[in-house]
Amino acid sequence: MPLALAEFNSASAAELRPTLTACLAVPRWVDTVLAGRPYADFAALSKSADSATPLQRNEIRDAIAAHPRIGERPTSKGSDADWSRTEQSGVDNADEFAAANAEYEQRFGHVFLVCASGRSGEELLANLRSRLGNDPETELDVAGAELAKIAQLRLAKAVTA
Repeated sequence: MPLALAEFNSASAAELRPTLTACLAVPRWVDTVLAGRPYADFAALSKSADSATPLQRNEIRDAIAAHPRIGERPTSKGSDADWSRTEQSGVDNADEFAAANAEYEQRFGHVFLVCASGRSGEELLANLRSRLGNDPETELDVAGAELAKIAQLRLAKAVTA
């Protein structure tokens, strides 16, 4: 259940840490968002969250581990799993994704990560295939930018104005 901004501002850090970690599993990002409280409005909260990006490559690798493969539904429970299910609702070509994911993971050593919300399965698959041409460092940076987009979307689901 989303928190009102006033509740977010007054809750203890220990209460908020799991919710923020579900938005983005990067402790530095979570700490930045917590440290900026109280926020006058959601725009200020969003700006604070954005100030903790771009993510460092080690943070990106760690955060990617918290995400399911595109095209696979998470089996775990919790806000992050629920959000992931909703974000990937447009993916209807799971068999094609399975093959493309395997190729991507072989090349880069981690799951393909993209902000899937509102995008069709065909669009996501085309994005995956185009990113196979990236070198590993560039691809990690692209994945980090996608993580930041996902974090902003999830933060908007977690905290209401």
